[in-house]
Amino acid sequence: MLVPHSYRGKLIVVEGIDGSGKSTQIDLLYKWLKAQGKSVHFTEWNSSPLVKSTTRFGKKEKIFTPTTFSLIQATDFADRWENYLLPLLKAGVIVLADRYAFTAFARDVARGVSRSWVRNLYAFAPQPDLVFYFQVPVNVAVERILSGRAKLKYYEAGMDLGLSDNKVTSFRLFQQRIVNEYDAMIEEFGFTVIDGTLPVEMQQNLVRKTVRKLLRGWEGLPTPEKLAQRAREAYKARQSEVTHEEPVGAGVVMDEAAVITSTAHEEAA
Repeated sequence: MLVPHSYRGKLIVVEGIDGSGKSTQIDLLYKWLKAQGKSVHFTEWNSSPLVKSTTRFGKKEKIFTPTTFSLIQATDFADRWENYLLPLLKAGVIVLADRYAFTAFARDVARGVSRSWVRNLYAFAPQPDLVFYFQVPVNVAVERILSGRAKLKYYEAGMDLGLSDNKVTSFRLFQQRIVNEYDAMIEEFGFTVIDGTLPVEMQQNLVRKTVRKLLRGWEGLPTPEKLAQRAREAYKARQSEVTHEEPVGAGVVMDEAAVITSTAHEEAA
């Protein structure tokens, strides 16, 4: 198990095989949270500028072994975690991650890397507050991918594993291995399982219901808009108080007037 974090922010992750629909769901969740006035940051797998060129070169030349591929992905993740995600979580931001360490736990092991070795490699990564696992049959996911993609990429299809000379067949076999790893992690890491074959709206309703429960009574980093609104409300409240207050010094003036009048009467007598 990963160690639970104690940061002010919230870390919400979506996982699933390619074609599971997780990216659509996290995009909808991001827009919904923004509309709720929350401070939200989105991050995705394999997006660090530190190793981008190296990753591109290695894939193009097809020189990655399962271990070197695992290490380059871990470097990418570590850079994003240290320089982007950690500071945001400390500040109180909601971080939405399209894939987390669990992607490595599934893909790397599916490529034959030691399960315990990969887990130790990501030991610095804390347990997210929520992990949504979008579970779909491999055939459904493959059909979605093939209908929206001109062709499969070499490593995406698992061609480096020698599972089949046919890319589509290799992709199916590779994805099934990944599914097996994901399914084995459900209880271990407390995944919230979402049926990825349900209508998009129904899935999103389930996601929002779970997120609402997580954020109930929680106050994160206010957005600039919310800070401005609070300032306006505080100003209006102060103005209202000033309007209803007795003018400053009014009582003193009245007392002084009474003393002067009394003195004048005594002198006249």
